[in-house]
Amino acid sequence: MDKVVIDAARHRAFSIPLDEVDVSDPKLFQDNTVGHYFERLRRDEPVHYCKDSRFGAYWSVTKYKDIMQVEVNHQTYSSDAFKGGITINERPMQYRRASFIAMDPPKHDEQRRTVSPIVAPANLALLEGTIRERVCKILDELPRNETFDWVEHVSIALTTQMLATLFDFPFEDRKLLTWWSDVATMDLEGGGPITTEEQRQEELGKCLAYFTRLWNERVNAPPSNDLISMMAHSPATRNMQPSEFLGNLVLLIVGGNDTTRNSISGGLLALLQNPGEFAKLRANPGLISNMVPEIIRWVTPLAHMRRTAVADAELGGKQIKAGDRVVMWYLSGNRDGEAIENPDQFIIDRARPRQHISFGFGIHRCVGNRLGELQLKIMWEEILKRFPVIELAGEPQRTFSNFVHGFTSLPIRIPG
Repeated sequence: MDKVVIDAARHRAFSIPLDEVDVSDPKLFQDNTVGHYFERLRRDEPVHYCKDSRFGAYWSVTKYKDIMQVEVNHQTYSSDAFKGGITINERPMQYRRASFIAMDPPKHDEQRRTVSPIVAPANLALLEGTIRERVCKILDELPRNETFDWVEHVSIALTTQMLATLFDFPFEDRKLLTWWSDVATMDLEGGGPITTEEQRQEELGKCLAYFTRLWNERVNAPPSNDLISMMAHSPATRNMQPSEFLGNLVLLIVGGNDTTRNSISGGLLALLQNPGEFAKLRANPGLISNMVPEIIRWVTPLAHMRRTAVADAELGGKQIKAGDRVVMWYLSGNRDGEAIENPDQFIIDRARPRQHISFGFGIHRCVGNRLGELQLKIMWEEILKRFPVIELAGEPQRTFSNFVHGFTSLPIRIPG
């Protein structure tokens, strides 16, 4: 981005009255200027009330320690879908769906346990060969000496294939998984193909119908090691209502798609924009395991999670009232200098790379975090074997969203 534009954005962020700051505006994320506003809030009002936004009134929690306080206190700060759910964008009541991330204990714990075996260490070891085989094929088929979109040809390609494997989803239809993930998280004012909540629900209804067919096949077959079979045969999930089944499907699809996909894209961009770190990596590929959590911190592929206060509480010196919307901005917490040393620098040999909160914390910590890290690790092992030079061939395009913090396009050229 042009330095004049950056300076102007920073000036505005630090000069407007605090009560006019609204960090929920998706355009700030698409323009990559929201960081200036988060920096302002961390300095001047770490727990900040915005009384008027497109999404309604909400509290912003921008410092690491305050985010952690909300994360661990699920008795006060609820994730329940029918109290508001986990995103700042509160769907109309008739469109709300329960899922285990949008539940409180004990039901949350029971449903989470149902799917967690798929990302247990033994199963990750079984998946590693499949991931590597697919990564190698994707990278070997990339064009040389011409510009292509890394998001489409690499990031989406890998994550969609892995989602199909985890669900044992018909491989020839796997692009539907990417589509449904995008539909579920798409901002309706972002100029995309879905512009109304009714359209969104119609498309997600097709998702439910497709997966219901798979469920019916597997509930009558012996249990197997895929997510649909796990849910169909578990006492905690086998009697779900259709809306709850869809809620969990959307959670698993988005969780398996958006986070890894945008970390693959954002990680490459970070290295291209920090050539000293890229040179360090090429000189010592053993740094990959340390670099992966730094990529995930740097990108923060989900910018926020929301809770709803179910009791009055004090947070960061502010009085939170029962019913208030409380938004934990992970993207801001990952840039908090009180918790993370040199947070505005991308450092692949950082001393404590797992200090980040991109995966959340406590009972709702991302269940698939190790699988995401494994995909990134293998991706970078295979990139370093193949491509001595990778070039940025145009301006990256970012997602119009305050939730999914990612990229719609990353133009790349590989000489060869």
